Amino acid sequence: MGAVNIWNAMEVAEGASDGQTSGIPSSHLTIDHSLSIPEMKPRLVELCKDLFKKWPNLDASHLSVETVSGGITNLLLKVSIREDSSKTVDLMVRLYGPNTEYVINRERELQAIPYLSAAGFGAKLLGVFGNGMVQSFIHACTLTPSDMRKPKLAAEIAKQLHKFHQVEIPGGKEPQLWHDIFKFFQKASNLEFDDSEKQRKFKTISFEEVHNEVNELKELTSHLNAPVVYAHNDLLSGNLMLNEEEGKLYFIDFEYGSYNYRGFDIGNHFNEYAGYECDYSLYPTKDEQYHFFRHYLEPERPYEVSEKDLEALYVETSTYMLTSHLYWALWALIQAKMSPIEFDYLGYFFLRFNEYKNQKERYCSLAKAYLWGSKK
Repeated sequence: MGAVNIWNAMEVAEGASDGQTSGIPSSHLTIDHSLSIPEMKPRLVELCKDLFKKWPNLDASHLSVETVSGGITNLLLKVSIREDSSKTVDLMVRLYGPNTEYVINRERELQAIPYLSAAGFGAKLLGVFGNGMVQSFIHACTLTPSDMRKPKLAAEIAKQLHKFHQVEIPGGKEPQLWHDIFKFFQKASNLEFDDSEKQRKFKTISFEEVHNEVNELKELTSHLNAPVVYAHNDLLSGNLMLNEEEGKLYFIDFEYGSYNYRGFDIGNHFNEYAGYECDYSLYPTKDEQYHFFRHYLEPERPYEVSEKDLEALYVETSTYMLTSHLYWALWALIQAKMSPIEFDYLGYFFLRFNEYKNQKERYCSLAKAYLWGSKK
């Protein structure tokens, strides 16, 4: 059963296409992120009965559950409900990672989802509950980092990102990048770890150095006059899905979405070519970036984009790519303290911050040369 049909079947959120969330079913129930799937199953039954009144007699025999992704922030579950011998409804249940409110603005996310959905992005929001949300299930395969650099897919991602950046979300339109980075910095710099080895590694970080780098980069990027758009801010391969039969690409998971600088969204996406292993030898070449820029700037006439416009976006993206490293480095420190997910967040901080330092001189010099030359 396709995503749109599921949405209609639920008969919820009549105003969602107009960006209204008041019609979305809600429940106060929560599901413990640490439970095994068999232990979660009866709780998921109760959740579905509470949210969707059409299944008052639902029991565990009608429901199957499988993990879609553990991720490094949330737990995603595919919940299949057998209504009768010929009809099954597939739902996506997203359990927020514990303590993710330290790094994610859930109110901002829930406000944006209906507008993005109405514009053709992501899954439909079907319900919200104490520590997660229920969405329509997208029948597609998640991309890998190597998929993103395939010319045909890169062009389609660029076209979709151009469209994504046109979506208008009500409310303030101030870019959130520096607000979020300074918020992360404040939280990260005051952490203490119970684990002595983690605390030892944490103590090797010079937060004075990090703070100076943040201020220096904030000053430099302020001269670029980058357009402010509604940005995804986390366009990694795991948030891109492809249905090859339909030839349809999906953007999913908008929890980090906000108004932000265009160059940050693109530069952050390019950083994700490296994957979680942070193999930055996979960062796209200038030719690969120009291929992306052409399809982003002029989706219908990519080869009519001028060299001047390509160069300007290259400088903008390259500079904001550096800010992406600082953003996720600080984010990782907070996750190292707060998240129960098995992932070396502390090591991830050092990978991102060290790559920032490796690339800083090259791309800051590029930006300064471009800005100085443009004022001649």
